[in-house]
Order: sequence, then C-alpha cells, then structure tokens
Amino acid sequence: MEYYLAQVNIAKKRAPLESPVMAEFVGNLERINSLADNSDGFIWRLKDDSNDATAIKIFGNDSLLVNLSVWRDMDALFQFIYKSDHVGMMKRGKEWFEKMKEMYMALWYVPRGALPTVADAEERLVHLREHGETPFSFSFKKNFTFEEATSFAPGSRQGEGTV
Repeated sequence: MEYYLAQVNIAKKRAPLESPVMAEFVGNLERINSLADNSDGFIWRLKDDSNDATAIKIFGNDSLLVNLSVWRDMDALFQFIYKSDHVGMMKRGKEWFEKMKEMYMALWYVPRGALPTVADAEERLVHLREHGETPFSFSFKKNFTFEEATSFAPGSRQGEGTV
C-alpha cells in the first residue's frame, strides 16, 4: 500500500479576520493557497466553498485557524513550507497570531486515496501533546517512515473521504 503525508497546523488569531490586524494575512490567503495547490507533491488541502478553511473550526474554538493538507512526502511539504514564498508569510506570523504554548502542528501518514478529517487532526495533535513524537504523530524534528507509522497504530482512523 502507498502512503501520503498528512499535516495539520493551527494558529490562534490575534483578532477577527475582518479586523485591520488580520487584513494582510487575509489578503494573502488566495496567493498562498494557490502556491500550495500548484506545488510539486501537493495532493489535497482542507477548504470550504470560499476555497480556504478559515470558517472551519478545530477543537470547537472560533479563535483557531486550521490548515490541513496531504503531500506526496516529507520533502515536498518541506520544500513548500521552507523553500517557497510561503516562508515570508511564516516569518510574519507574529503579526497575526498569538504564540501557542502547546504543539500546534503534527504530521502523520494516510493511505493513498484517504483524506484526513478535522477529527483526525485533533486526535494527532492531542496525541503529540500528551505523548511526544511517536510514529502516530510527529513533526519535522523527529519524523518516522510510513512503515514505522503503520506498525505503530493499526486500525487508527485514517479519514473518511478519498483523493
């Protein structure tokens, strides 16, 4: 079976999206989402009818934004995050988002064709916060192969949709 890499990251907004504080972030959403969509190794991202995920809740918290996506592999995701124009937006994150004390990003593998859900993302973040990095949920600092991940968490929820 072939696997892809899922990633979630969340951020706590400094202000409502309609506020002047968030204007530049909101103004760049379409550009950055398009950059992701057209990146080598990009498979899928969570979005609603507005082509972004700003209205989708995670942990039932209106102040949190969620980014959930699927990539061919670790290298493809790393290239997008740290080697594309996306990095400029990340460097400005303090302008729009509060520093989070808990882990706010997690990586895990999904079978090719499966789409992770927000519930899956919550489960992986909670696991990482409670247990540290394991093959079930990890970060760029200590990543695992899909063989390690699939032997660690047999039968875990992998998503309800398909790619």
